[in-house]
Amino acid sequence: MARLLYSAICSLDGFVADEAGDFGFAFPEPEVLAAVNADTAEVGTFLHGRRMYELMQGWETDPSWAEGDAGSAEFAGHWQRADKVVYSTTLEDVVTRRTTLRRTFDPAEVAELVRTADADVTVDGPTLAAHAFRAALVDEVRLLVAPSSIGRGLKALPDDVRLDLELQSSRQVGGFVAVRYAVRR
Repeated sequence: MARLLYSAICSLDGFVADEAGDFGFAFPEPEVLAAVNADTAEVGTFLHGRRMYELMQGWETDPSWAEGDAGSAEFAGHWQRADKVVYSTTLEDVVTRRTTLRRTFDPAEVAELVRTADADVTVDGPTLAAHAFRAALVDEVRLLVAPSSIGRGLKALPDDVRLDLELQSSRQVGGFVAVRYAVRR
C-alpha cells in the first residue's frame, strides 16, 4: 500500500529556506544526495506547489542539471520517470511530461490518489505539505537536518498542526542527520 510522504532538507532549527528564500545552507553533499536518491527511487508521484515545481522542472528541461556527477543524473532520472501533480492558481501551464496541473488541493482527491497508487506519493514543499498535514493525510515525515541554524525563514513544518510522531530511524549522512517519523493517528 502506498504512503503519503513529506520530505524536506532543513536547518537544525527547522527551516527549509531563510527569510530571503535562500536554501544554500542545505545544499546536499554527495552522501546526502545519495540518501535523497534512495528515498526518491521509491516515489511514483510528486505533489508540488507552483514554487517547488518551478524550482524542480529543470531536472527535465535543462540537461546540464544532470551533468557532472552520477548522483545528479540519478535524481534527474527519478524525477522524470515519476508522475507529477502541480497545485497552482497562477501557473498557466506545465512544461514537463507526466505532469498534471490542478487549481486546488482537494484532500479527498489526494487521499484517493494515494490509496490507488502503486508506489509512494510525496508532497514536496512546506506550503503545500501544510494542506496535507491539516487534512491528516501524511503518513511519514522524512527530514534531512543540515548542520546550520538560520534563525528565521520558511518553516519545514506547519505551526498550526499538532503532529504526534514515532521515530522510525535516524542516521548520520555526511554532515547531516536523516530522520524518519511515522505520523501517529
